[in-house]
Amino acid sequence: MYKLKLRKLIEKYFQFISFLLLVLLIVLLISYNSFHKKNQTDLFEKTLENIYLKNTVNSIIKNLKPRFETIDYKIQIGDTFEKVLNKTNISKNEKKKILKKVLKLKLINNLKKNHKISFKIDKKEPVKVLEFSIQISKTKSIQFIKNNISDEFDTIEIEKNLKQILAYKEAEITSSLYSSAIEVGVQPNVIIDFARIYGFQIDFQRDIWKNDSFQIVYETFVDQNGKILETGNIIYANLVLQGNENPLYIFKVNNDYDHFDNFGKSIRKSLMKTPINGARLSSSFGMRKHPISGFNKIHQGTDFAAPIGTPIMASGDGKIVKARWCGGGGNCIKIKHNSTYSTVYAHMSKFGKNIKEGKKVKQGQIIGYVGSTGMSTGPHLHYVVIENGKKINSQKLKLPSGKILKGKERELFEVNKIKINVLKSELIAKK
Repeated sequence: MYKLKLRKLIEKYFQFISFLLLVLLIVLLISYNSFHKKNQTDLFEKTLENIYLKNTVNSIIKNLKPRFETIDYKIQIGDTFEKVLNKTNISKNEKKKILKKVLKLKLINNLKKNHKISFKIDKKEPVKVLEFSIQISKTKSIQFIKNNISDEFDTIEIEKNLKQILAYKEAEITSSLYSSAIEVGVQPNVIIDFARIYGFQIDFQRDIWKNDSFQIVYETFVDQNGKILETGNIIYANLVLQGNENPLYIFKVNNDYDHFDNFGKSIRKSLMKTPINGARLSSSFGMRKHPISGFNKIHQGTDFAAPIGTPIMASGDGKIVKARWCGGGGNCIKIKHNSTYSTVYAHMSKFGKNIKEGKKVKQGQIIGYVGSTGMSTGPHLHYVVIENGKKINSQKLKLPSGKILKGKERELFEVNKIKINVLKSELIAKK
């Protein structure tokens, strides 16, 4: 009996001890786990705070660059396909392979201004061209796609389904030619061409008055939905100044288009009268008090005030002899037109695309944009004309007019003029 009681007592005691041990074990496991997690967290936080690790990770992220790149290029005057190709960083062997393929196609021997060339490049060494395309016309381009098996380029002709439609716009000029043209839906690039054409004989700052007007007929290229994707030549233009009309007609001479007045005289002169549109004559050539130094001195140029970013055109054909920082002149460009004339354009915010020293430019080509760099009190173009090494007043410069059509050319021009006038009347009637 006693042994039985003792056995039960021992069993109860053992159960109690076992229970305590179990509880203790659970507590220890929980404590260890919590301690371990805390150590892990602390270790992770300390790792993140490591300055060397931080710098390494940041450096890796910073230097990560996409493997593939698309380069779009717009053809400028004087460009060849080889010149454009040399602007990429692909290998010489790859360039030779591409040139060999391209030269077989006579269609691209004469690239035209503003036509587009696009390259898709794999930048993994060695750098390779995966595909490229060349614009042939407003509606046609050729695409070259690398064949992974032969490592040669397959060609595909791509034809845009664009339709040519002539647009007619007219408006009274209120605050400026640019703003008035924009209001009636004329595209900005067409307005710049319009200003370039008349820039040979019209001073846009002094010759245009309120309630003067303009008419314009130009090419547009639309898709199947009627959306204008591109614009082309100005067929007809007319500036009505104080009631006097100044019509101009497009005409092709020696495979090049030019604009002629009613009498068959080309509007083109050796230098444009005003190399900027939408500006205000803010300071003339001659003696003045300098706005910064305060001293009276001769102002050897003409200032045109305009908003920052307003395009500046080359006033004539020529070669860029200077395109750099010019001290008080800020960003400036000097163009030598011939043995007699040079022009200077100062205080630019930036230069135009592909504008650099030694490069040839065409009359009306955008060379830079209005700014206020150097010694300047506000955004403007400081324009200088140099004749035989001497700075002269650009606004009093008298230059000979361009070509005068004679003989057979004049006869063809008169027929062309009649056709354009009939076409203009039809467009007006449709409005």
